[in-house]
Amino acid sequence: MAIQKPSHTFTKIHLKALRTNNFHILFALSFTVFINMLGFAQDLPKSGIQVESNKENDSLNVSITDALKSDISEKGQDSTLTDTVKPKKEMISGPVKYKATDYTSFNNKEQKLYMYNEAEVYYEDMELKAGVIIIDYNTNTVFAKGIIDSTGVYTQAPIFKQAENEVKPDSIKFNTVTEKALIYNSNTEQGDIKIFAPITKKVNDSIIFLYKGRFTTAKDIENPEYYFQSNKIKIVPGEKIVVGVTNMVIADVPTPLGLPFGFFPLTNKETSGVIIPTFGEENNRGYFIQNGGYYFALSDYFDLAVLGDYYTNGSYGLRMESAYANKYKFRGNLGFRYENLINSERGFPDYGKSSIYNIRWSHAQDPKANPNSRFSASVNLGSSRYYQTSINQVNAPSFLNNTLASSVSYSKTFQGEPQVNMSATATHSQNTNTEVINMTLPTVQASVSRVFPFAPKEGVKKGIIQNVNFQYNIRAENRIETTDSLFFKKEMWDSAENGVQHSIPLTTNFKVFKYLSLSASTSYDETWVFETVNKYYDPSENEVVTETKKGFDAFRTYNFSTSLGTTLYGMFDFRKAGKNPKIQQIRHVMRPSMSYNINPSFSNYYQTYEVVSADGLTVTEEEYTRFEGGIFGVPNNRYSSSIGMSLSNNIEAKVRDRDSTATEPKKIKILDNLNFSTAYNLAGDSLNWSPLRMSGGTQLLNNQMSVNFGATLDPYALDNNNSKIDKFNIDNGGSLFRLTSANITMSYSISSSTFDGTENDRSTQENLRSGGRADDLFGRAQDFSDQSYYDKEDEDEERKPSKLYTNKIPWNIKFAYAVNYNNTQRQNEISSHSLMFSGDVEVAPQWTVGASSGYDFKNRGFTYTQLRFERDLLSWRMNFSWVPFSTRSSWYFFIGIKSNILKDIKYDKRRQPDQQL
Repeated sequence: MAIQKPSHTFTKIHLKALRTNNFHILFALSFTVFINMLGFAQDLPKSGIQVESNKENDSLNVSITDALKSDISEKGQDSTLTDTVKPKKEMISGPVKYKATDYTSFNNKEQKLYMYNEAEVYYEDMELKAGVIIIDYNTNTVFAKGIIDSTGVYTQAPIFKQAENEVKPDSIKFNTVTEKALIYNSNTEQGDIKIFAPITKKVNDSIIFLYKGRFTTAKDIENPEYYFQSNKIKIVPGEKIVVGVTNMVIADVPTPLGLPFGFFPLTNKETSGVIIPTFGEENNRGYFIQNGGYYFALSDYFDLAVLGDYYTNGSYGLRMESAYANKYKFRGNLGFRYENLINSERGFPDYGKSSIYNIRWSHAQDPKANPNSRFSASVNLGSSRYYQTSINQVNAPSFLNNTLASSVSYSKTFQGEPQVNMSATATHSQNTNTEVINMTLPTVQASVSRVFPFAPKEGVKKGIIQNVNFQYNIRAENRIETTDSLFFKKEMWDSAENGVQHSIPLTTNFKVFKYLSLSASTSYDETWVFETVNKYYDPSENEVVTETKKGFDAFRTYNFSTSLGTTLYGMFDFRKAGKNPKIQQIRHVMRPSMSYNINPSFSNYYQTYEVVSADGLTVTEEEYTRFEGGIFGVPNNRYSSSIGMSLSNNIEAKVRDRDSTATEPKKIKILDNLNFSTAYNLAGDSLNWSPLRMSGGTQLLNNQMSVNFGATLDPYALDNNNSKIDKFNIDNGGSLFRLTSANITMSYSISSSTFDGTENDRSTQENLRSGGRADDLFGRAQDFSDQSYYDKEDEDEERKPSKLYTNKIPWNIKFAYAVNYNNTQRQNEISSHSLMFSGDVEVAPQWTVGASSGYDFKNRGFTYTQLRFERDLLSWRMNFSWVPFSTRSSWYFFIGIKSNILKDIKYDKRRQPDQQL
């Protein structure tokens, strides 16, 4: 049905010259009324004549009275209901809104509606904006184009939106009935892909054809760094893009790279698909394909990526990575890696074969999921030599890790009075050098919160009696120590040790002389074991025999301790009348404390056995306890009584703020802490004083530099054999204390992100998952095929200026310095002395250079060094990572498209590190 306005029709009738005759009009109306009263769809018989029906031959058998019943409507008798010609679909099924800034005009003769300057048309899910819009009601077409302003610039080009699709052409023409359209010089986006075509034909809402189109992921579609040119392109919005013969063009220069056809899926959701591998060559294993596989988008809650490697000498690798998340409940990831490595070829002297594996699992529960129970996991276990021998891993610097650690724990809190806490934990610690594995499978702990039996129901607890409280703790542990070769084999379970320990501490605290805090405590401990030992001397074999006895046994111990402490405040005020010094006040806080500890002797748990010397004349007695080898230790067989003394210090200052508008001085820390501690053994017969231990730390340079130091000072002297003797060092001609050990560590970190608050820690998280450091001082985890490792802030976004740093060049730098001194037996040596550093700087626009290295001052050599170069090619990214020396010397070059949808268009080349096992 064509669009026509009733007002326009009346105008046409009014302008036509008509001759009016009232008699003719009245006659026509009367005739119309007469026909409406007497006209029927079929003839009726005259009244008085009876028509008999033939019941045998009449198949309908319908009487006249039935035909006149009121329940049969005229609509039901209308013969047009069976018309086979379907009526045309209405062109407009909803309201149409339109407007324009300058004018909206309808041409009655042409049946066209003209809109000029900022014209807009809205209909259902379609939206059209342009400088000029023309609606032709005769042909049911809409034409839109821009406006050429007085300077000759083409402005207000059409913008056509339908649902989530948007097209920005030079001009557009579409039919409102067939919904077909012709679009000229259109720009559109489908996901990350931007498409330009001189001619676009829109068949319907589901299919779009483009002629001589080009598509790219560049931000600037008018001047892209690269694009793919194809004469035929078919788009199904939200589903797919299909192209014919395609040629790659870089900087408007055609390249020989092309494809006979292409298929690009489009979706807002994750979809399964093939992961294109990397091809290359490795010296000892031949040609290879790496990181090829399949990605499974299993659900909205978890996924799975299966990747594999294959080498022509028979080596292969398999990796499975899965990430899962449930909003407001938990999230985590699980990974398994296995490699079967064959070195060289069979028959050669360097031929070798080994298999390695690694399992990583991290799980974190949302705190809002269940406040009374929590489950967490951090697992990193596998072959001890995995990080040293693996030839395909993201985190190359992780080969420096000496320990693999895991922990899986579940805790539950039972609310009430008293509150009960319970936890179960499985831990794993693996030394990659010695290949020794220590595990607890599991450790179960439970505790009852403090109970104050004498405290008032309301008010504050006062005095020694009201503050009396006790707890109950229980710990059950199954501990296993094994090696890499026996991991999860029968021999591993045979070495398991277990036990249960109960503890009931009883404490109280109160004030003494108003300013002193006194606390006293005693603890009762009971330890259960399920295996004891028995020792005796066998004269025939001339050796001590140790027998293991299975069965339940227990020992019980107790101890007592008390401490007295206070806090002293000292304030030094440098302010004077009429003066405003830079350092205004210094506050010194001291916390001295003394403690007294008693540990009784439990010699009743000890036995002796006689040992005869080789000549058979001398008999000696050796003491032992049947609880030797227990995981919770043995009962104390020596009475001890000692006094401990400690002093902690904190020094802060208030200085004049550089900001003249500040009303308060600025607070800075001079020393975060400076601690001294020692002890005196009252029950000892010699060497009663313990060494004096000192430790401290502070923050410098606006809290960007952390400094920690420590030292051990021994008051006793050494003899000529460098053994400690019961004589003070000052009485032996020396100083009051003898420095036996000292250490100092410093770390400094600063970057442009310190001032603008932006950082990317994806690489840091990978380091932590592999058991490494929370920084990149040992190198950075890198996955050039994963864009999320290199996401940066939008460079078009203007950085906020800072008073300290106004340059827009991104940079960061980290330092870590450590030195250790040892002089326990007059060595007077620096046991270790090293400096580690790492940093990145954008030396030029889109050029970033980074390095991680260190220097060992004792051994006079550089530590593991990694150099990084990155070139941001806008739509592309180029990376080069290089380890220039050491047994891990290698390099890796990569260039590829950033966008995830085209990230398989890449080139990479690498040199694997030499394998020296």
